[in-house]
Amino acid sequence: MSDESLFREVDEEVRQEQFKKLWARYGNLIMGLCFLVIAGVAGFQGWTYWKLKQAQAAGETFFSAVKLQDAGKSDEALTQFASIGHAGYAVLARLREAGTLLDQGKTADAVNIYDAIAAEASTDGTLRDLARIRAAAALVDTVSPADLEARVKTFDVAGNPWRHTAREIMASSHWRARDYTAADKAVQAILGDPEAPASLRQRAQMLSELLLPLLAQK
Repeated sequence: MSDESLFREVDEEVRQEQFKKLWARYGNLIMGLCFLVIAGVAGFQGWTYWKLKQAQAAGETFFSAVKLQDAGKSDEALTQFASIGHAGYAVLARLREAGTLLDQGKTADAVNIYDAIAAEASTDGTLRDLARIRAAAALVDTVSPADLEARVKTFDVAGNPWRHTAREIMASSHWRARDYTAADKAVQAILGDPEAPASLRQRAQMLSELLLPLLAQK
């Protein structure tokens, strides 16, 4: 045997001996860590599966409630909407619940839900804005223009996608309050905005024509 082969054999034996000593000292710890890793992966996969099943169940309940609502079974729909607690569907269910309450003439209850959604910082900003707009629209015939303006004035800025609806709400509110000048101002803001939706522009044009003789009387 050459010196080089002898050195390699001795070196291998030394490494094996060191490994045995390390395993004797830390083997249980290594096995424990491996078990924790395996258990963690299995636990995460189990949690993911559970979350998926929860989401599927919530989705089924939500769409079942929508069908009940569309079929005119409002009370049954409300019960199902209220039972949804899954984060992915809960806000949508509450928005639908509020809409159902509006259909039943329960404006105050609906607005309370909308306001609660709008006040939740954890809720998606788009849904919070939708809740604020719907609350304002629900109140257009019952509160003063000043109260409505406090709710929607932040929307009435260039580039805000809700500005058109906010202006229509204010136009309707001023019309109800017989403040025709203010109503016309809101209407003209809609008609002067090239990005206003066609259907909204048509309604604004109709209101503008109704306002003309009233403004001429002043």
